Amino acid sequence: MSALTPQSDMPTPTTDKITQAAMETIYLCKFRVSMDGEWLCLRELDDISLTPDPEPTHEGHLPRPAEERAASLAESVGDQQQPASRASSAPSGVWDSWEDLTDVVERLRDDSEDPNYLMANERMNLMNMAKLSIKGLIESALNLGRTLDSDYAPLQQFFVVMEHCLKHGLKGKKTFLGQNKSFWGPLELVEKLVPEAAEITASVKDLPGLKTPVGRGRAWLRLALMQKKLSEYMKALINRKDLLSEFYEPNALMMEEEGAIIAGLLVGLNVIDANFCMKGEDLDSQVGVIDFSMYLKDGNSTKGSEGDGQITAILDQKNYVEELNRHLSATVNNLQAKVDALEKSNTKLTEELAVANNRIITLQEEMERVKEESSYILESSRKATKDRTADGQALTEARKQLKEETQLRLDVEKELEAQIGMRQEMELAMKMLEKDVCEKQDALVALRQQLDDLRALKHELSFKLQSSDMGVKQKSELNSRLEEKTNQMAATIKQLEQRLRQAEKERQLAQQDNRLFKQEFGDKINSLQLQVEELSRQRSHLELELRRERDRWSHSHQRSQESKKGPKNWLRQDGKLKTQEENAKVKEPLRENSVLPHRSPSGTQEEQEQLPGPGHTEVCQLCQEEASRSQRKNTCKNCGGTFCEACSVHELPLPSSINPERVCNPCHQRLIQQYSSSPL
Repeated sequence: MSALTPQSDMPTPTTDKITQAAMETIYLCKFRVSMDGEWLCLRELDDISLTPDPEPTHEGHLPRPAEERAASLAESVGDQQQPASRASSAPSGVWDSWEDLTDVVERLRDDSEDPNYLMANERMNLMNMAKLSIKGLIESALNLGRTLDSDYAPLQQFFVVMEHCLKHGLKGKKTFLGQNKSFWGPLELVEKLVPEAAEITASVKDLPGLKTPVGRGRAWLRLALMQKKLSEYMKALINRKDLLSEFYEPNALMMEEEGAIIAGLLVGLNVIDANFCMKGEDLDSQVGVIDFSMYLKDGNSTKGSEGDGQITAILDQKNYVEELNRHLSATVNNLQAKVDALEKSNTKLTEELAVANNRIITLQEEMERVKEESSYILESSRKATKDRTADGQALTEARKQLKEETQLRLDVEKELEAQIGMRQEMELAMKMLEKDVCEKQDALVALRQQLDDLRALKHELSFKLQSSDMGVKQKSELNSRLEEKTNQMAATIKQLEQRLRQAEKERQLAQQDNRLFKQEFGDKINSLQLQVEELSRQRSHLELELRRERDRWSHSHQRSQESKKGPKNWLRQDGKLKTQEENAKVKEPLRENSVLPHRSPSGTQEEQEQLPGPGHTEVCQLCQEEASRSQRKNTCKNCGGTFCEACSVHELPLPSSINPERVCNPCHQRLIQQYSSSPL
């Protein structure tokens, strides 16, 4: 008995957990989708058992597993139930009998068929999916640490979820092919609310590959995410419910508080850098299906995380190598600048050293000259001492000059010492510079090698550029040729239009002439048609008599052959008499036809020409069969040939007559082709 469920009105911890999990339950088709942290767990609704377990229960209570399932079913829609149903339901997890549970399940089914309940469920589903999609996108983008492109799977799923959110409760426009639902209409309103969005809308409209409103809406979402202003645009759009009511139903996601929550969640996407190439993507034909496999737990999740960790490590190494390469290129540029500066300073110092050496040489020459002058002065002073009395004034002047020369010598010696010190310092600096230059030359060799590689790359790029220029020139020449052909075609079209107008005028004139002709000769035509009908009746009567005579002649011929009693001359005379009688019978209607007016319709002449005489034994010109000798012949009014009935069954109006004339089969085909190809 301890294993049975105790009766208690207080909610147990297990019931609280079930209730909390059921509050976040999403119903999609035949699955129950529960949120477990940041993951989704799918379970078929058919797995939920609504029949009592065969095990014995205490006082009609359910066992614990069935009780938990019923509690999850009852509490999952607790917010959507009516107050009456809440009052009538038992405490969480306990029912008095199986009938109470079935009543609760029936009430849940009735609530699930309510349209408002279904719309609320769909809004909750889409909001939870948007939460998971945005959270997963931000975490994966931060772990990746680079700019996202259009091939990134979480980013594609985010756009699919946003598309479903914008399509929820969207009113359809009635067209000839049915209802057309597109979320491009609400997105076009953003440029009226936020002037900064006008640039995005204009860019989307100018994209050449987009042909449907759905493709334009997808491109608008991508450009707004690139600008990092998607949340701002969505907030501005959601705040104007009066404008959105033209496009959405009252229970749509954009009209309820879930839309404001999603707009607030979009603020977190401002930390993501995305870059899309809109020209190559086919946004019109993409299928927007949410991939739940990205948010479902499975046994390979740890392997996937390890693989993601390896990918992130490889990408980090790649970023480090790229950053190190950038730093090395910067240091190479700095060293190159320093080498150039040192070369300039070295050349300057060598020039100054040469100037100093020249100055030292000149100072040494001046010093020797001063020594010579001083020795000369000493000698002169010695001579002057001997001759003091004679030249005292010259002696004083010589002493003054001697003092000046000695002072000048001292100055020159001091300057010489300073120049010697400077020369030693310059030699030391030159040695240090030579050592530094040797080090820089090694770096310069490596830099030159890199420069050669860059030149080779530049050469390849220039070759590709030349090839592309040649392609552009060829395309421009092709365009010019096509333009010339277009101009020629336009000229020919104009000429054909002029011919068409002229032919139309001629056709109108011919119709007018035909109308006048019919008005003028209408009575004559009617009288001639009556005569033709009378002649046709006479012709049929004569043909009938002719057949009878031929049958009579054939029977008499057979009897004569069977009997073989009469002479051959009698047969010949009998045949001649019969042919003369037939000719007389045939000539009678011909004489009657000759009495008719000269302008009789062509149908009368055709009927006369179709009457074969007794000696008319020509072969058909088309089929060339011997059996056609005894058949009736017709004359083609177009080519004038003689044809049998099978080869001349068609009638067509000819330019020489008003009524249709009998023509042969080849002439009929040729005339039909001419009439179909000639302009109206």
